[in-house]
Amino acid sequence: MSNSMAGSKWMRVLNITLIVSLSLMIILPFMHVLAISLNSGIDAQRGGITFWPREWSIENYIEVFKQENLMNGLFISVFRTVVGTVVGVGLMAMAAYALTIKTLPGRKFITFFVFFTMLFSGGTVPYYLVLNELNLTNTIWVYIVPTLYSVIHILLLRTSFSQLPFSVIEAARIDGCSEFKIFRSIVLPMSKPVLATISLFTAVGHWNDWYAGTFFVRDPMLKPLATLLQEMLTRQAALSDILLRSSGSLAYEQLDKVTVTGESLQMATIIVVMIPMVLVYPFIQKYFVKGITVGSIKE
Repeated sequence: MSNSMAGSKWMRVLNITLIVSLSLMIILPFMHVLAISLNSGIDAQRGGITFWPREWSIENYIEVFKQENLMNGLFISVFRTVVGTVVGVGLMAMAAYALTIKTLPGRKFITFFVFFTMLFSGGTVPYYLVLNELNLTNTIWVYIVPTLYSVIHILLLRTSFSQLPFSVIEAARIDGCSEFKIFRSIVLPMSKPVLATISLFTAVGHWNDWYAGTFFVRDPMLKPLATLLQEMLTRQAALSDILLRSSGSLAYEQLDKVTVTGESLQMATIIVVMIPMVLVYPFIQKYFVKGITVGSIKE
């Protein structure tokens, strides 16, 4: 009995140590980023800043919010994140459920055709040519339409749907329910944990994506927040590099006036972009906890 209690005690200590270590691995880098973002940029380049600013300054955040078309970029990001996530997850869920129906004609061929696309990538140039032929370039739909389909997400959804109690679905079919009604009234409510997980992955992908806005959109009014901030970082880094490499009294006078550098601005940008996702996560966290017990459902 005493050996069992001692083993349980050590296991608890080990679990607590592991949890604290993982928490520190997440919290400490965040504190370091926050400290540099709240520090004067030129002072931060001296190094030595860990988790507390040495020379407090909010100039980095002021510079971020001075970005031209910032509010319009924020609207584009919110629009593509909400619409892209809702429509994309809905379509992928329907596709995944269809692949779990054993009576679906050609199910094996369709499944092979879907997952075969994971083996090859067309490359950037063919991808651009396809988008251009579909008249999606330089439109807001270039952010949404190409992202409505993800093989990995369909695979996760199909695996989750196949674990649902077959007797419940079969009883609904006997009662005369259509497949769409079964999908809407039974499958979706019983799959909230995996749907929340896929939704979070999809939303984060939309929110953080700067690639599409850089290569497929020319109109500044259609560029999302991530692209605008990326362009701002590029300009600021180039300016800081020019000042640091310059010589002469004029260069030093200009350098003394610099309170924002590429590094400090990058840290402020990370905080600004990260906050919306951090605020959303607590609202769907409960579904991740429920997801632990999904595999325990028995017929």
